[in-house]
Amino acid sequence: MPTRAKACIAVTAAAGVLVLCVALWNWHSDNLLRFSCYLAIAVLGSSLKVQLPGIDGTMSVNYLFILLGVLELTLPETLVIGCSAALVQCLWRSRQAPDPAKIAFNVFGMMANAIALSYFTYHRFQSILGNESLLLVSAALTFFVANTIPVSVIIALTENKSCSKIWSECYFWTFPYYLVGAAVIGVVGFMNRHAGWQTSLLVLPVIYWVYRSYQLYLRRLEDEKKRVEIEKRHVEDIAGLHMRTIEALALAIDAKDQTTHKHLERVRTYAAEIAKELKLPDDELEALRAAALLHDVGKLAVPEHIINKPGPLTPEEFEKMKIHPVIGAEILERVAFPYPVAPIVRAHHERWDGSGYPEGLAGEAIPVGARVLAVVDCLDALASDRHYREALPLDEAMAEVVKMSGTAFDPKVVDIVKRRYVELEQLAQSQSVRVATPGLSTNIPIRKSVAPAAGFEQRTAAGARSGESDFLASIASARQEAQTLFELSQDLGNSLSLGETLSVLSMRLRKVIPYNSIAVYVCRERRLVPELVAGDNYRVLSSLTIPLGEGLCGWVAENRKPIVNGNPLVEWGYASDPGRSITLRSAIAVPLEGLNGVVGVLAMYHAERDAFSGDHLRILLAISSKVALSVENALKYQQAENSATTDYLTGLPNARSLFVHLAQELARCRRTGSSLAVMVCDLDGFKQVNDRYGHREGDNLLRAFAADLKGVCREYDYVARMGGDEFVVIAPGMKPDGVGDKANRLNQLAIEAGRRICGKDLISLSVGMAFCPDSGFDVEQLLAEADRKMYTMKQRHHALATGGEDREESKARWTTVSQKV
Repeated sequence: MPTRAKACIAVTAAAGVLVLCVALWNWHSDNLLRFSCYLAIAVLGSSLKVQLPGIDGTMSVNYLFILLGVLELTLPETLVIGCSAALVQCLWRSRQAPDPAKIAFNVFGMMANAIALSYFTYHRFQSILGNESLLLVSAALTFFVANTIPVSVIIALTENKSCSKIWSECYFWTFPYYLVGAAVIGVVGFMNRHAGWQTSLLVLPVIYWVYRSYQLYLRRLEDEKKRVEIEKRHVEDIAGLHMRTIEALALAIDAKDQTTHKHLERVRTYAAEIAKELKLPDDELEALRAAALLHDVGKLAVPEHIINKPGPLTPEEFEKMKIHPVIGAEILERVAFPYPVAPIVRAHHERWDGSGYPEGLAGEAIPVGARVLAVVDCLDALASDRHYREALPLDEAMAEVVKMSGTAFDPKVVDIVKRRYVELEQLAQSQSVRVATPGLSTNIPIRKSVAPAAGFEQRTAAGARSGESDFLASIASARQEAQTLFELSQDLGNSLSLGETLSVLSMRLRKVIPYNSIAVYVCRERRLVPELVAGDNYRVLSSLTIPLGEGLCGWVAENRKPIVNGNPLVEWGYASDPGRSITLRSAIAVPLEGLNGVVGVLAMYHAERDAFSGDHLRILLAISSKVALSVENALKYQQAENSATTDYLTGLPNARSLFVHLAQELARCRRTGSSLAVMVCDLDGFKQVNDRYGHREGDNLLRAFAADLKGVCREYDYVARMGGDEFVVIAPGMKPDGVGDKANRLNQLAIEAGRRICGKDLISLSVGMAFCPDSGFDVEQLLAEADRKMYTMKQRHHALATGGEDREESKARWTTVSQKV
């Protein structure tokens, strides 16, 4: 017990002893029988005591007879009754061994002083107040204050708590009991004055009723307290479960990044101590403890090669890394912590000046927990070894953090860390020694296991599986492999034709890798299109169009990793048709990576399961770069060849391609005796469109008319652009009697295209036609004849359009003239 408490007990007890001695020295009694009865009842009432909740103290109903003594007895009699009752209350069925200091304080320090003050209040103010009820209330209030405040002071001094808080929580609730007691004694006093003091014995049932009422009430309080304690333990268990969840998630981070686990523990220690100095609320403190462990949980969504990269990140890698605060917050929002963890994790990479991520918060807008976490996270990261740099000494790391105060970090937090970082480091080290969290068993071998459901990837050749071990065959196979690879390397550079290149590839590879089907897919617009298919299931494989990332080959192209003995049934579209006969059971595929990324996938298929070996993969990987380069060059050559024969504006064949195709068609017509129509079309009014609306709208008109022209022609008709506003249609099998309707339709197309682009009827079409074999012309003569007729038609059309006729008459004339031509 503290010295101040002992001194207070001594002073109050001495005052009580002095009061009692003075009273006993002046002893006198008007009725000893009444005094004896009151004393006996008070002692009996003291045995009916109840335990006060929350403290080591009791309460009895002897107060009623003490107040009755104040009303009817002398001061010495009342003191004897009160002190005797208090002594019995201290000793009767006490839970602990009697403490003389406590007994002296209860009997003399509280009871004697409280009785004397109450007696003095009642009799001193009797002439002033006059009203019996007011006198009793005043005496009861004085007794309540004098009996409860001293014990509250002693408890406060002993337990170092607030006296007012103890008094209000432990004793103030008994105040109504004293008021009710004053009312009961008022009734008893009234009865005594009119019927004699013996009627006060009738108060015994009332005493027992008050005792039982308080006993039941306090029992309910005790049950409520137990219920609250159970709920508190439940809350603590839930909090413990949350903390274990936190530690499990932290271990998940540890499994991916072995350098961070100790970092997380140290950051938690630093952050908790700084939060205490900032006097954060309990919920924010617990949230910060959890966030310190889980702020990097979002790194589970970041590829491991980025996290453990032993050097600076590229801008693309940093963009991927910056998602981890958002991912971490989204993960933690689903845990439903009882405190705000997710906002701290989301904002722990925000900067004081607003240049952080992910939301660019600045200053006080950043949660205080995130500001604390940012400082201690940076300090410990600088003082720890990382993949990309060595650790700095703690003093140098602290100096670097101070340099960023006011720009990256909250200056107030930095000042606290600067003042206490040595102390916090010692605390973190002591806690890491005291609480050693075991890491995950990521490197121990598992001795007993079975095969996975899909089986193991086979890395041995068929001969090895059957037990064959002919070393002469192995030598011959090695020589054949070397010879084949040499020939293949020579052949791949000899041709720029994609078809020839892939055909040579399929023939050479069959000598060293047995397969039933081979397919080379070329990447076009994020889809794999089969460029070469040979062997079984030709039609099925030729019809596949595989999106990147889907199926077997799509996965190979997307991830740039090979597959050995994969299942062809997962190929995109391969098994989607139930009517197809599926005979392939294993596949090997490697990505073809050129200078500008993946250009395609080389895949081989076999009807047997696990038909390919590790040697087969080694061969394909050895030639994949050479094949990719050859495919890339062939594709570029194909693109250049197409651009030389295709009009860049309309996408139609150009004049060069037209002459080649027309020569082939003329030769076919002469050989078979079939007919051929050549129509030369010229857009009348095209110059006006360029002059009025600009060349861009003129180009749009040409593109629109070319698309429409291509759409109305037959699939085997050949549509080309000669140049400028002239187009040529080669129509095999068309007779002269059918070209009139064809010309009308083409003219209507031109008019509609002009309306869509210009909004007016500015465009019409002049068409000149020549036929084979009737004319007997060669290519140039045939085109010249058609062009001459087109020019004649154009002159007539111009004359009709400017001769004063209306539009409908001009259109009818144009139709008549075109039919005659």
